[in-house]
Amino acid sequence: MLSNIYDVVIVGAGPIGLATAIGLRKRGIENILVLDQTRAFRPVGQVLDLLPNGLKSLKYLDTHAYEAVKNIALGLLNSLSSHQGENLPKPAPKWSYRNLQGQVIRSISLSFDDWFQEYGEGRVSLAWYDLQTTLRQQLPQEIVKPNHRCINVVDEPENNCVRIECVSDTTVETNPYAHWNENKPENIDTDFQVSVTNQSFRARLVVAADGINSTIRRLLYQDSHYEDYAKPEYSGFAAIFCREIVDVPQELEAEIEAKFLQNSRIVTICHDEVSRNTVGEMEDTRIILFRDRINNKFGYVIHLPIILSALQNKSGNSLLELALQAFAQAGFPDALTRLINLSPPDNMVQRPYYIHRAIITNSENTPIEPTWNLGRVVLVGDAAHGMPPFMAQGANQGLEDALAVVTLIAKIAAENNWNNRQAIAAAFQKYEQLRRPWMAYVQEATLNRHPYSSEHNWQQYGQQIYGRDVEQVMQTLV
Repeated sequence: MLSNIYDVVIVGAGPIGLATAIGLRKRGIENILVLDQTRAFRPVGQVLDLLPNGLKSLKYLDTHAYEAVKNIALGLLNSLSSHQGENLPKPAPKWSYRNLQGQVIRSISLSFDDWFQEYGEGRVSLAWYDLQTTLRQQLPQEIVKPNHRCINVVDEPENNCVRIECVSDTTVETNPYAHWNENKPENIDTDFQVSVTNQSFRARLVVAADGINSTIRRLLYQDSHYEDYAKPEYSGFAAIFCREIVDVPQELEAEIEAKFLQNSRIVTICHDEVSRNTVGEMEDTRIILFRDRINNKFGYVIHLPIILSALQNKSGNSLLELALQAFAQAGFPDALTRLINLSPPDNMVQRPYYIHRAIITNSENTPIEPTWNLGRVVLVGDAAHGMPPFMAQGANQGLEDALAVVTLIAKIAAENNWNNRQAIAAAFQKYEQLRRPWMAYVQEATLNRHPYSSEHNWQQYGQQIYGRDVEQVMQTLV
């Protein structure tokens, strides 16, 4: 009988994997390990909005982790505010959505307290790396192992476990799905040799939190009728991003400030409404315009519907041309077009948005539900249902997944069902039954953005997503 078997191995040391580990330890399950393919933890990723449903889930997972994340996020906000200088605008208490004429369509408060009053929990924003670092600090250093890339998972029924095979000290292939893509070609020495180390770990359960380009998902689906859904599909939407625009004429800067920003740090500019019937039309093009808090320079993110081939392998100049074409087709005002035209090509990056649909309708109009579990392995977060960030629900829904899976694993542990495959299968099936319909709704709202079409829809969406009682939902699992 093998003795070196972990209760749970989590593949992926992003925020969702780490939150899962924290939640398990909080419930007394300490024989765990977190593996990640990164060679070293480094500042990558974008800014995340943790909204009430995500923060409620994190708080329910572990109050200490919740307080640490909240304090870091609010502390960073206060620090940035205090260093802005007397002549620079203070951070806006609201994020405004304006039409092409500069009129306010709606405004969303950025105040933690306003959200707390409305939904029973606040909202915070912080960099992905800061969130990862804060959560990683809640765990013993030795249980989080970078430089371990999972390449295979093998069922060992004779040992009541699965074996996770990893390689270390190897080059990591480019992930085309999850991050902003730089347009400068990288110099890669194909003759460079690396020392590869193989290592295996055994676990009673595996939680796959390894992102939208999940290796575990591909392994689960290979040679099965889900094989076509192993990799994410392109959503039809992408983003073009400019880090910073320099040398903006004072007259143009004043015009954009007066018409759109109006002393705000950030604003979304779009058509008056996006109906569910116009998805994929140019009316879906929108720009998030912002001023950097440190140097007060303009930057932007343009979300637009575009075919994937038109975006891939494009230079900065080509991306700039695509942005200008999209603005012309969508009828954006001249002032914004002139601003975009000033974008330095070297500052242009792009990101296609991919999705793992919770429910897929095939060519025969039959719904298909790609499984999120097999045997002792379960998918969470983007590995199960990654999607575009339009409604800022990726990380938040991942935290909801983490809470559901932690609750079910804790029940398995409490009833000593580690070796009961039937009990494990029933638990993971319950996870899918709870989360899949909900994720189908969230994905529909994200792709169609119908909450933006009316104030009523927005309020209804807010109450459904942010206002629900997480503790009550979790009671359905136990």
